[in-house]
Amino acid sequence: MRLKRERIFRAASDLMRERGFSAVTTQEVSARAGVAAGTLFRYAATKSELLLMVYNEVLRSSIAEGAEHAASTPEPAAAIVARLSPLVAAAAREPENSAAYQRELLFGPHNAKFRAEGMALIFELEASLADTLRRAAPALSDEEARVAGSALFAITHLAIARMSASDIPEIDAINDLRLQVTQIVTGVVHYTPGGRIGR
Repeated sequence: MRLKRERIFRAASDLMRERGFSAVTTQEVSARAGVAAGTLFRYAATKSELLLMVYNEVLRSSIAEGAEHAASTPEPAAAIVARLSPLVAAAAREPENSAAYQRELLFGPHNAKFRAEGMALIFELEASLADTLRRAAPALSDEEARVAGSALFAITHLAIARMSASDIPEIDAINDLRLQVTQIVTGVVHYTPGGRIGR
């Protein structure tokens, strides 16, 4: 079973990278993987589920790369940019597939296995961003840190969406991300209870 899943994963990954999500069919994936269509659907019930299965691994790898870069970056805004930049870089390599992946994460069926897996990765990333903010601003409540962590992922999501929608170069998307992260982190670090910005 594991070998069949790996063959399906590799076939779907290669075909989507070569031709883009919209041009690939499940029949082509099953043929390249050397499995029957019914077997493929036991692992991923739809083409969208195949996309989620493949790009969850891209997301997981990008998150791990960002964590590695951030570990040696003490300044909080720079550490968060280091965590998020690999997500933008990965999306820039395959903008059509990245846009489709984001769409499926946001709007796909709630009971889909691979969508739930992808959302869990995002929630873990947001929690790690909240932890970074909490260390930089110890007075921040758990809820305030959670909301700020979600905002940081939201601007990353928009940076990725803008690249696929309007051909913004990766370097510009990352520079915009850096500016927005710095603004959010500066606001959070100088935030005082009651909603006032400290001096």
